[in-house]
Amino acid sequence: MSAIQIAEIIEQISQEIEVDANGQAKASVRATARLAGVDDESIRKALKSSADLAPSKLAKELMLQGFSAADLSQWRTDGIPDIAIAIILEYYAYEAGRYCTKQARLVCRSFNTIGIRAWIQDKLGWTKPVSNSETAMTQIQLLAAIAQQMAQQEQYLLEQQQQQAQILTRLKAVEVEQDRVNTPCGHKYSVVGFANLQGLEISVKEAGSKGRKASALCRKQGIEIERIHDPRFGKVGLYPESVLIEVFSSSQN
Repeated sequence: MSAIQIAEIIEQISQEIEVDANGQAKASVRATARLAGVDDESIRKALKSSADLAPSKLAKELMLQGFSAADLSQWRTDGIPDIAIAIILEYYAYEAGRYCTKQARLVCRSFNTIGIRAWIQDKLGWTKPVSNSETAMTQIQLLAAIAQQMAQQEQYLLEQQQQQAQILTRLKAVEVEQDRVNTPCGHKYSVVGFANLQGLEISVKEAGSKGRKASALCRKQGIEIERIHDPRFGKVGLYPESVLIEVFSSSQN
């Protein structure tokens, strides 16, 4: 799960998250479940179990933090407050055992530095309204701010990876060329290319025969055969100069 994917999830649940004029945020059960990377029915069951004789581990954790069973039951319809969202995310990030999710840990890391409410307010640039008639920044603006920051971070990492890959490719090309120049057996040529260099005429059949001999010699000496594209013959091998000299000399004897 990447930061860009999480930003997309936040955009998808934008209608289910809100911030009131006092800066307090809440989200629906479904939105909270999407952030945590779990099925929303799991959270619904946990909240419902608070009224039972054997409440779930998550319900117990929420009630230990001062919330009542009535609060948990009400959240199923009215939405979950931001403080409780932080507890739920932390639970699925670190305390849910085999139900822990990487997504919950990633979202938690974004929230934990200053707290979810302060984090949301900071992303919104929220300040307390001058009067009750003034409203906080819209839900879409909140989600856009969150999505933009997370997407920018992910894009930066992708660009760095691409640049590193390009640098490694260029270095590999330089190493290959240096190896070719410095190899003890000299430069490498195709059979036809070597024949042309020597001013010799060679038929396709003869070139194929010499190529097979050169390949056999290379295998015998443990030399790797490099292959390149040729517009006339398709893929052709490149052989060390010393090998081609031996092949052409043996043909003349």
